[in-house]
Amino acid sequence: MRRLVVLPSLVVLGSILLAACASPTPPTAPPPVQETVVVTSVVTAEPTATTAAPTPIASIPDGVLAQKGKLSVCSDIPYPPFESYDENGNPVGLDVNLGTEIAGRLGLQYQLVNSVFDTIIAAATGGKCDIILSDMNITADRNKQISFIKYLQVGQSILVAKGNPQNISAPTDLCGNSVAAESGTTEVDYLQGTGDYKGKGLAADCAQAGKPPVTVVVTQKDSDALQQLQAGKVTAYFADTPVAGNYAAQNPDQFQLVGQPIEPLPVGIGVPCGESDCTSAPLTPLGQAVQAALKSMMTDGTYAKILDKFGAKDSAVTLP
Repeated sequence: MRRLVVLPSLVVLGSILLAACASPTPPTAPPPVQETVVVTSVVTAEPTATTAAPTPIASIPDGVLAQKGKLSVCSDIPYPPFESYDENGNPVGLDVNLGTEIAGRLGLQYQLVNSVFDTIIAAATGGKCDIILSDMNITADRNKQISFIKYLQVGQSILVAKGNPQNISAPTDLCGNSVAAESGTTEVDYLQGTGDYKGKGLAADCAQAGKPPVTVVVTQKDSDALQQLQAGKVTAYFADTPVAGNYAAQNPDQFQLVGQPIEPLPVGIGVPCGESDCTSAPLTPLGQAVQAALKSMMTDGTYAKILDKFGAKDSAVTLP
């Protein structure tokens, strides 16, 4: 089973300090918007504001993109600090900055397609967008459906009501309690013992400890899961550490992080491979172009600046 680790304090601190780096995000998010399209050619927040590059990093064959001249990116909003809307309705966040920068370096215009997370892979493979950039963990099940370009490494954390009324200090303290998480996520798999966590995860830990299983409240949007905690309908909310940490820092009078983050998992940019099983499929020309743009960002320091802006420098990776 996946072990728990105590991450360096900087990781937790970086997650908690996200509020100082990202735009304010109240726990009650904007009304859910499904598969809407937002087009932007300029990143909405510094340090990187890029228009189409005069000389693209890499070329993309004709007919590959969903829309000519645009890089359509599927993201699940809201999930701050990775993607959310500011007070003017503009998309902002770490993934938004990275996506816009990648598009610009390929001589393309960034186009965001707001998608429901548990159908986001189908949206990409069905041609509704070109790539997925939505803090998606790389798992064996997902890798069968799409190819991945690793760009982050993040943990998962437990968020509870201020004061921690149920005295939750470790994942097994959730056994017999209710926890809210977004549908289609590795958080749900970990809680239920499904997907890559089949036969392990918290479901197995509760059984081994002789405790009742967790009651998992699965919601379509992550903001709905947070609202379950806010309304007192569940004991905890479970999400990636930067997201849970962001909500704790933005709303210290309502929420607090408890326990230690679950061991970090790799996060990837999803690219359709055009095959029935993407596990060993080579990157498509589009995937190679996106990887080349990401590599150039890592080389010139832009990647590090974007991560640092959103308090995620400890989640940085290097391309293989």
